[in-house]
Amino acid sequence: MPEHVSTLQWTGAVVLTLAGVAWAYGVLRLLRRFRAEAYRELPAARLPVLPPQRQAGPALEKVELTPAEQDAFAGLIRQLGTH
Repeated sequence: MPEHVSTLQWTGAVVLTLAGVAWAYGVLRLLRRFRAEAYRELPAARLPVLPPQRQAGPALEKVELTPAEQDAFAGLIRQLGTH
């Protein structure tokens, strides 16, 4: 403890620091509580400009390969497998 600071000043500084920490803790708890309540009360957000989304995914697409394409694909797979 520095010699030029009295015990009363140290006590005051400690009390003010503890009060500030307690105040900040209380404010953070209140903000968290009210934010959680506000989120529960909000209706589901809708964007009126966007069209409604489909519930199902797109239809499955399938393309038949010609025998030449199948051979080329098999060759490509063999090349990639050797590296």
